[in-house]
Amino acid sequence: MNEAGTRAIDCPDEAATLRLGECLARAIEPPFIIFLQGDLGAGKTTLARGLIRTLGVQGAIKSPTFTLVEPYQTARFAVYHFDLYRVADPQELELAGLRDYLAENALILIEWPERAAGLNLVPDMQLSLAPSAVDGRSVEIATSTPAGAAVLARLAPCLTQHQALDRSGKLT
Repeated sequence: MNEAGTRAIDCPDEAATLRLGECLARAIEPPFIIFLQGDLGAGKTTLARGLIRTLGVQGAIKSPTFTLVEPYQTARFAVYHFDLYRVADPQELELAGLRDYLAENALILIEWPERAAGLNLVPDMQLSLAPSAVDGRSVEIATSTPAGAAVLARLAPCLTQHQALDRSGKLT
């Protein structure tokens, strides 16, 4: 990833992780691919939920662990949330039509992207989440395309506010 396009964020609790998703939703323009990396329970789906909810999706926003992909239509664009945790062979993704989703003018969120190794997917942005403190997580944001760098730049004002969040998720 491009070292010039990185930023570290501390999310002290779930509300702050949801807020980071909100910031991303306000900055993204498709087509855009985000890799969400981290161990089980690191907050990948929570962050995705905050992003998708901010884009106007009502109702349940669930992890696509058992369905591979959850599609959402927003007023602005389609969102496809993939969870590749159960993928044993990247060829399964080719057979499932992953490239068809990537060809759309959509936002693509991919949890466990390492399971797609060999497909040469290039994310615009990669978010690496890791547990920190009791309920918190640290998030490393890295960009690898000009589109990713542009989104990171648009994120700056919201992330500055995000850093000022108290544990209730409200701006201090």
